[in-house]
Parts: sequence; C-alpha cells; structure tokens
Amino acid sequence: MKRSENESSAAATAEKSTWSKIKTIFLSLGPGIIIASLVFGPSKMTITSKLGSQYAYDLLWIIVVAMFFMAIFTIMGARIGVATKQSLLSTIRQKWGKLAAIAVGIGIFLVTVSFQAGNSVGVGIALGEATGTPLLVWIIFFNLLGISLLFFRKFYKVLEKLMIFLILLKLFAFVTTFFLVKPDYAAVAAGFIPGITPGSLGLVIAFFASCFSIVAAFYQSYLVQERIKFNPEIEEHNSNSITGICILGVMTAIIMICAAAVLNKQGITVATASDMAKALEPLFGSYASTLFLIGLFGASFSALVGNATLGGTLLGDSLGFGSQLSSTTTKLFIASVMIFGAIIAIIFGKLPLELIVFAQSVTIFLVPFIGIAMYAVSNDRAIMGDRVNSTFFKIFGALGLLILLVLAISNVNQIFFK
Repeated sequence: MKRSENESSAAATAEKSTWSKIKTIFLSLGPGIIIASLVFGPSKMTITSKLGSQYAYDLLWIIVVAMFFMAIFTIMGARIGVATKQSLLSTIRQKWGKLAAIAVGIGIFLVTVSFQAGNSVGVGIALGEATGTPLLVWIIFFNLLGISLLFFRKFYKVLEKLMIFLILLKLFAFVTTFFLVKPDYAAVAAGFIPGITPGSLGLVIAFFASCFSIVAAFYQSYLVQERIKFNPEIEEHNSNSITGICILGVMTAIIMICAAAVLNKQGITVATASDMAKALEPLFGSYASTLFLIGLFGASFSALVGNATLGGTLLGDSLGFGSQLSSTTTKLFIASVMIFGAIIAIIFGKLPLELIVFAQSVTIFLVPFIGIAMYAVSNDRAIMGDRVNSTFFKIFGALGLLILLVLAISNVNQIFFK
C-alpha cells in the first residue's frame, strides 16, 4: 500500500516536472512569438499571396534569406535586452543624443499608426466575411477589446499568452489549408533554388522589406527585458528568438504555397489576403474559406495588438516616459495607436495609398539608421560584455545592413522617381 502511494506520488511529481518544463519552454519563446505575430499581419499575407498567385513556387527561396537576416538582428536585439540595464532607446540617447532617440521613436510611431489601419481592416474583413456582418462592427469591437487588454495589471503576461494562442490558431488554420490544397511537392522543393523571375523584382523588394523588419528586431530588446522582469529564472538563448522566426517563416511559406496551388493554377491575381478565402470556397467548400478567414483573423488581431504595443512603447520611451508596459503613460500611447488606426480604417474602409507612401517615406530614412544603431551597440564590448557580437554576427550583420541600404535606395527610386 505504502509502495503504491509512493509510486503515485513519484508519478505526480514527474508529471508536474514535465508540465513545468513545457511551460518554461513556452515562456522562454514569448518575445520571439510576439515578434512573429507582430510581423505576420494582413499586409504580409497580401504580399505573400500576390507572389504565390503570380509566380507560383518560384520565389520560395526568398523566405529563407529574409528569415535568416531577420533572425540575425532579432538575436542582436535579444542580446542587447539581456546585456543592458536600460532600454535600447536610452542607450541610443546616451551614444548619439536626445534628438536621435526622439527621431526614432516618433518615426516608428508614425509608421505603426499608418499601417494600423490595415490591421483593423483585416480583422473586419475576416469576421465580416465569415459571418456576413458589417466590417465596421468588428473594427470597433476588436479595437475596444485590444484597448481593454491594456487594463490588465500584468499586460506583458496577457500579451504573451494572447500571441501564443493566436500563433497556434494561425498554424492550425494554415497547415490544415496546406494539406487541403495538395500542392506539387516537387515544384515546392524546386522553389527553394535561388533565381529571380522576370517582372518579380518589385514584389520581391516589398516582401523582403516586410519580412526583414528591423523595427520588430529592435523591439525584441524591450520584450526580452519585460520577460526577464516576470520570469528572471529563464535564461535567454539564441534559440528562443530563432524559434519565433522559424514559425514566421513556416507560416509565410504555407501562404505562398497555397496561393501557388490555388490562385496561380486558376490564373487569379489577388488584391487582398481575403481573396484567397474566396478562391478556396468554389474548390473545397465554405468550410475551407472559413478556415482561411480564421487564420486571417489571427494574423490581423495579433498584428493589431502587437503593432500598437511596439509603436506606443517606443514613442513613450523616446520622449522620456520610460518603456514599462505596466506604466499608465505607455498604455495611453499604445491605445492611441489603436484609436488612430481604427479611425483611419472607419473613414476610408481600407488602408489609403497615401498613408502607405507616407509610411514608406518615413521608413526609408529611419530603418537604415535603426539597423546601424543596433549593429553599433551590439558590437560595443563596453555595453555588451560577453554578449558582444561574434565574428559570424559581425559579418552577416554588416551584410544585412547593406541589404537595408539597397532596399532604402530602391524605395527612394520607387516613391520619388517613378
């Protein structure tokens, strides 16, 4: 009898230990998962769907390249967050002055507000088309829900759990869709061989710029510091950031493959991510369309909350109000991004082209500076200590900066000279 009780106690302890390990793994991935959810929004889905619908599987290789450089800078951001006792913008303020920090904060805020309308519209379309109800109702409802999340005392923990749930929701929806459409696996494998299809350069640049999000990598340093505050016992490893980026890459690849298998095969060119759902319905029934719209909702709502959190936090920090997600001032800045985005979405019903151009013009001059600032800080041994960049990160970080400059020059040419 005693032995049986001991065996039961040992089994319970083992089960508790296993659950504790699983929980620790998920908590350690929190910042990387939030970054993946933030980057993978409706605009990313639209660009990726366009690439798949127009060029089939040919450009799958660019996902690997974009994810590689995104991982390099995301890991840099995480290391900065662990190594420094202050925020990254505070470090920039010390190295380059107050104006440099304010310029970065305001620039990022303007960009996030500009693109927040697209996230609001994505939520509205996903729920509106799935339920046959007006888009406006869902835009208002989910922005109010997003703002209400800010009132939780431990907002970071709520944000982390929400993003993990939405990532799992998106993975379920898109992986199921992937097996439903039955792509040409030989063509999928061939798509990972590098080569630029004629006429695709513009979309390739847009895709790379959206995937290689230096602003999101910058924000990783803030998320890691928030995670450390609540779970200091969890060590930060490179794999914590890499896992989130790999999930981002997998979801992006699935969208491109599904677009190639469904839209390219039918000769359909998409205008929005929701066009994929419309194309699925005649082939596989309404449940397939609904499934994809669930994934679109997950992408839109996670980007809506994550994008606003990034923009509001960095604006507050740049103006000297700090970056603590528990701060009332930070929460007000975050809420303002949601409110402005919702107003733009309600007035225009979509993301106006003028705002995209404005956001791009701000980003042109902002992104290379952010990348250079991150690279300089992460190479500074006085700041980083033993977490300073290795030779590998110095080489590929410099190559990533070169790509950012090429993208910036290309955008200047597209906006001002064409």
